[in-house]
Amino acid sequence: MDINTEIHNAFEVIKNGGIILYPTDTVWGIGCDATNPEAIAKIYALKQREDSKSMIVLMNGDKMMYNVFSAIPDLAWDLWDLSEKPTTLILDNPRNIAENLIAADKTLGVRIIKEPFCFKLLERMKKPIVSTSANISGMVAPKTFKEISPEIIKGVDYVVNLHRDKVCKNPSTIIKLSLDNQVKVIRK
Repeated sequence: MDINTEIHNAFEVIKNGGIILYPTDTVWGIGCDATNPEAIAKIYALKQREDSKSMIVLMNGDKMMYNVFSAIPDLAWDLWDLSEKPTTLILDNPRNIAENLIAADKTLGVRIIKEPFCFKLLERMKKPIVSTSANISGMVAPKTFKEISPEIIKGVDYVVNLHRDKVCKNPSTIIKLSLDNQVKVIRK
């Protein structure tokens, strides 16, 4: 399948409030427009996940980051620049994002992504995309497309037809970074 066709198809579904199953720089993810609370609620329902357990968003660079966070610690940029593997940072006080994505402590997990499909989809959307592993909450995250349960595949509005043979490495490192530069590693 052609990447531009897949970006177009995924964009059309997301634009209309749908949810997609798509490959990321780490594991297969379930995603939607991070500013659409109804679409986010569909993901929580599909994953059978409590909405108090927040999900992360993917962004493609500074412009999108500053639209969601008015203050970003310099250390955040350093951590992303120096990381050898995909790194999700949990940052304080997001805005311009659906309320049901923001954690109780007013934080949001975010990863800047360079993987071509996600990057170009974000460019087209001009807003962040939700990314949560393609599994029912509490189950093991699938490492390949074949391991994704039929329930998840049937539950999304569109399945991206790229990288179906890819074996995923580990999920991203997760680091909580507060505005006062306190750092806490959540997942290595």
